[in-house]
Amino acid sequence: MKPLDGKVALVAGATRGAGRGIAIELGAAGATVYVTGRTTRTQRSEYNRPETIEETAELVNQAGGRGIAVQVDHLDPKQVQALVARIEKEQGRLDILVNDVWGGENMIQWNVPVWEHSLDGGLRMLRLAIDTHIITSHFALPLLIRNENGLVVEITDGTAAYNENNYRLSLFYDLAKTSVIRMAKSLAHELLPHKCTAVAVTPGWMRSEIMLDIYGVTEENWHDATKKEPHFIISETPRYVGRAVAALAGDPQAARWNGQSVSSGKLAQVYGFYDLDGSQPDAWRYIEEVQDAGKPANPAGYR
Repeated sequence: MKPLDGKVALVAGATRGAGRGIAIELGAAGATVYVTGRTTRTQRSEYNRPETIEETAELVNQAGGRGIAVQVDHLDPKQVQALVARIEKEQGRLDILVNDVWGGENMIQWNVPVWEHSLDGGLRMLRLAIDTHIITSHFALPLLIRNENGLVVEITDGTAAYNENNYRLSLFYDLAKTSVIRMAKSLAHELLPHKCTAVAVTPGWMRSEIMLDIYGVTEENWHDATKKEPHFIISETPRYVGRAVAALAGDPQAARWNGQSVSSGKLAQVYGFYDLDGSQPDAWRYIEEVQDAGKPANPAGYR
């Protein structure tokens, strides 16, 4: 028996990055995983990248789960409503909801004040990062709360403590990532009477497909990027945060995390899982304890 045998998960925003890593690890733990996104083998989103939801579903299957790809634009309430109706019809339940929809990389303007930032781009970023999560929760949670011990995971960038004390690139990006953390806290309150749990989870510096492209490396030779950026040694694969979410989903005492903001690195220490290379990177602890504190760099000590 795998820990998530018989469980049904929806990973909203599973085309690539954290969503793909989470979907694979939920599948590896035995779950049936609905993977959604806008990019299919016949249609690309505004990202114009090659990763597809069909590929993610196949990777879930290869990991030992059951992956079901469904093209969904989570800004469209009718599409999300139809998705949840399909899950209810086919499975009769929903145990795990992962809100990972993001889609804002192409709109980020680093350290640009609000009066200089593209207004259209900034507002689009907020819609993609926040509205999608709200719309998905609105339609999915009535199905999830039918059974006790349901889990909602809000994927963000940064811990609550770090985001509260630091400026995150721009007003729009700051709002996008801190709002998701607050969303988990609010959902925790609303889910409590139904004995379900909501948690905000952040990966560390993640070696997503996009990040690997930025540094001109692959997962096989990613260490080469440390010649240009030594701090890249604390990076992690998308599967690491996937293992964090799978650990939460398989924990009968997951309610102890209700409303909290936690990182993949912290959960690795609690649950004892490792990244694909056998390491336990803890990027946010490194950023908070060393980098931001102005101490001598020793990123290798946080792996």
